[in-house]
Amino acid sequence: MKNSLIVICLVIFYFFFQANCTAQKSKKTRFKALVLYENGGHHLAFTKVAKPWLNKLAVDSSFTIDYIESTKTINEALLKKYQVFIQLDYPPYTWSEESMKAFEKYMSNGKGGWVGLHHATLLGEFDGYPMWEWFSDFMGGIRFLDYIPAFANAKVNIEDTSHPITKGVPSNFFVNTEEWYTYNKSPRANVHVLASVDESTYEPDSKIKMGDHPVVWTNDHFASRNVYIFMGHSPELFQNEAYTTLLRNAIFWAASKK
Repeated sequence: MKNSLIVICLVIFYFFFQANCTAQKSKKTRFKALVLYENGGHHLAFTKVAKPWLNKLAVDSSFTIDYIESTKTINEALLKKYQVFIQLDYPPYTWSEESMKAFEKYMSNGKGGWVGLHHATLLGEFDGYPMWEWFSDFMGGIRFLDYIPAFANAKVNIEDTSHPITKGVPSNFFVNTEEWYTYNKSPRANVHVLASVDESTYEPDSKIKMGDHPVVWTNDHFASRNVYIFMGHSPELFQNEAYTTLLRNAIFWAASKK
């Protein structure tokens, strides 16, 4: 009888151990994300809401995040560690030659993806820095021209409803309190546009318009998956389910190889 109890206990322990190992395996990290963010300026409020949202997404979806506030540490060795690089409201200048070359290679080798938000298309000569010509080409050959400083609400129209990034996103949705950058030209001829803003819906109306005005796009000419999402100024965006669905889809899509 005693031996039978021992055997039963061992069997129970074995199955408990196996179940625990299976659970541990299921929690294996899906991918690693590197997030470059601005820790100051007028995008700080967005950053303060974006970080906890990203942290929760990472926990719920079994991936890990590391944060950096400067491009000084960006090099090939650093980027090799990550499957997706998220440029969270950080401009394409103040980068060192090494960091620029490392990012260019990262986008060309297909080893990791990129998600850029808002400030990532502030392309031009700013603070004594020349325009990063490669990054301009990466974004469709554009240069920053103007923006709506008083902000405006507007309707965003999804143009490609079949793309994984737009899955579950309404065919159109409204965005409040956005700056709406304009560029010297539409990037459409050089990129795959996923969504555009309907300038006729600006509230209040503004004379600062482009005509054809893409706000979400990918550049399929690169081995690495990439997506730019213009909206990314107001922390209110994280209360907008259409926006958070778009951003979540973008991260998972960019983190997967082509």
